Amino acid sequence: MKKFNQGHRKFKKIKVISLNIILLGIVSFFNDLSSEMIMPILPMFITALGGSSMIVGLIGGLRDSISSILKVFAGFWSDKFGKREIFVFSGYLTSALFKLFLAFSKAWQHVLIFAGLERIGKGLRTAPRDTIIADSMPKQRGKGFGIHRAMDTFGAIVGSVIVFLLFWFWGFSFKSIIFLAAILAFFSLIPLSFVKEKRRKPENINLKIGLKSLPQSLKLFILVSSIFALANFSYMFFILKAQEYFTGKLSIGAPILLYTLFNIFYALFAVPFGKLSDKIGKKKVIIFGYLLFSLTSLGFALLKSLTGFIILFALYGIVYAIVDGNQRAYISDLSPEELRATALGTFHTITGLAALPGSLIAGFLWQIKPSMTFIYGSVTSIISVILFIICKQSIVNKTD
Repeated sequence: MKKFNQGHRKFKKIKVISLNIILLGIVSFFNDLSSEMIMPILPMFITALGGSSMIVGLIGGLRDSISSILKVFAGFWSDKFGKREIFVFSGYLTSALFKLFLAFSKAWQHVLIFAGLERIGKGLRTAPRDTIIADSMPKQRGKGFGIHRAMDTFGAIVGSVIVFLLFWFWGFSFKSIIFLAAILAFFSLIPLSFVKEKRRKPENINLKIGLKSLPQSLKLFILVSSIFALANFSYMFFILKAQEYFTGKLSIGAPILLYTLFNIFYALFAVPFGKLSDKIGKKKVIIFGYLLFSLTSLGFALLKSLTGFIILFALYGIVYAIVDGNQRAYISDLSPEELRATALGTFHTITGLAALPGSLIAGFLWQIKPSMTFIYGSVTSIISVILFIICKQSIVNKTD
């Protein structure tokens, strides 16, 4: 009877852990459904309101940087107070509110403010949420993050399909689409009430000590990933590149469909590459992702055909499937448990801050010649690969 009760408790624990991943996946599904109704039209919305390529780069980079400044603090506070859910809930609520304000923008300056402030929510939620995911599947983090990213991206697929239907068949304006997306964002809050975080005692740490205590191998990888973040400029330039090729109504409809294709390949390959990283090591998989981005970016610089765009947007989705979840899983592997949210927050902050100059450089080069933007991304990504290989002996992953 005792063995039965122990087995029952173990089964119940496994069930709760699995449920956390599913619930957070559902949350991300609804939030990304909302976000991805906005993201494929956002660069076109900015240009329609008079924004230049530099403004597109500024808004794209600023969105990442604003959220990233908060990520290290939210991660640290989450570790210090032993709380995760309150940061996750506040983050999703803040994003939903500023999406609603974004719908009433009348100039690109309004988009700059509201699209930037919307990312405060991402800054609050990301590190604590990723820590819940990491704690929920400690022996299969690559798979756990892969499942979460797949559900997140499935919401993105549905969202980008919806925005295409609303624009192409029902003639919705950009503002009407953004307003509807904002309303749907509030649905992401419902499943959060069922998430069960791991009970933790508050940690007697301060931010300076917490950052100083991060392992050297972790700091080296954050350096490598920040170089890649400089290369990985805003997705909005990929949308604008596709928009240049098409004319008339297709100049808006076709980029939305290509963005949908990006999300489909992202969702299809997130879990397989997460599992692969658990088997062969995350370093190898991440390096392959960096190399593939370099080739994909070079392809955008050189190819100018419909077939080329289809292939390249598919590859762009595979790159995100390889890199996005596995970088987070790798950071989780390299960090001590008591500082895991701080480590994830530090990673997100530094890489996000690198995204601002990366996108500004991309916008500046676009004004000279659009192909130069993608050549810049390709070359910088290769530099991150070389740096990763050089640092490889110093970056020791205890699970590899």
